[in-house]
Amino acid sequence: MKLYNISFNNLWRRKGKLVFLVFGLVIGIATIVTLLSITESMSMDIEERLDKFGANIVMTPKNENLPLSYGGISLGVVNYTVTEFDETSLADIKTIKNSRNLGIIAPKVLGPISLRGRDVLLMGVDFKKERKLKAFWQFKGKFPVRPDEIAIGSQVASAFKLATRDTLLISNRVYTISGILLETGSSEDSVILVDLHEGQKILGKEGKITMVEVAAFCRGCPITEMTLQLAEKFPNARITTMKQAVMSKMQSIDMVKSFGLGVTVLVICIGVLLVFTTMMGSVNERTREIGIFRAIGFRRGHVMQIILLEAMIVGLLAGLIGFFGGSGIALSALPFVVKGGTFAGPNGLIGGISILASISLSLVASLYPAIKASRLDPSEALRSI
Repeated sequence: MKLYNISFNNLWRRKGKLVFLVFGLVIGIATIVTLLSITESMSMDIEERLDKFGANIVMTPKNENLPLSYGGISLGVVNYTVTEFDETSLADIKTIKNSRNLGIIAPKVLGPISLRGRDVLLMGVDFKKERKLKAFWQFKGKFPVRPDEIAIGSQVASAFKLATRDTLLISNRVYTISGILLETGSSEDSVILVDLHEGQKILGKEGKITMVEVAAFCRGCPITEMTLQLAEKFPNARITTMKQAVMSKMQSIDMVKSFGLGVTVLVICIGVLLVFTTMMGSVNERTREIGIFRAIGFRRGHVMQIILLEAMIVGLLAGLIGFFGGSGIALSALPFVVKGGTFAGPNGLIGGISILASISLSLVASLYPAIKASRLDPSEALRSI
């Protein structure tokens, strides 16, 4: 009879102990899978929110003046007079060490214009890049695509009683309003969007860029290092990142991971102890059986293999049940942790880790009982028959 057949039959004859052994490990494995899945889902939620925001690196020229505003209240006259970058220098952005992590690079030119006796902020953008960067923007009408088309913010539309397909005369040129940006609650509500080069002509800033928004591939990318590299390339620029805005959430995830690690270690220790004591008891109960094996020619290595094969079977069952059980628990708990979040699991990596961990823990817990069983004196064991 094959050794694995002996191991399987031994477990099958002792179904109660099999269930007890598997249950002890399942609790630990399910805890690991649940925590890994939830923390991964939380990380994915933050990444998705960053993607919806668009840019996570913003470059603006340094300004020696301090802003005279607090809490959204301006204490001085609004001044749109700022310095600009040379448009040709933007090519240096792609020469930084971590350029492979750069996604969309969206330059902008900004300045005030007079429209029907009122000052309005005009923003020139690259329509294609801006549309990709601000994919979350919603329009009444459509996003402009041609140089003679413009889009306006909701406040501009309201203040000037404008609608889509209306025309505006700006710097002696007629532009058609292709879309009205629905309210965003941000500064975009009060701007006029025009083509980048049209904006440079209107503002008299040919070849100049006021600010640059960059979308970096943020999952695992070194945002801090990229910021330093950009600052080195552009010493006269102020580089800000969205990483600071989500730092508190990332720290919360780290705290959950640390707490979960402590709980997992405790639960695993209990599971290993259960397996150890159960396997030791099983060896003591099977003294006669082991003595017979040794008497009919089984070597010590064969006895050890039988015990360890039983441990592997227990570990495999516990890993599979713990993986799917933990994934189910994580899926059920996710709505209470991250509203509207995307479930990160089950996935092959977490499944492989859980099964390998379960088998390894089961083998470690059964190693001493297996050694003890292999060292039983067959003559002593047979005397009790």
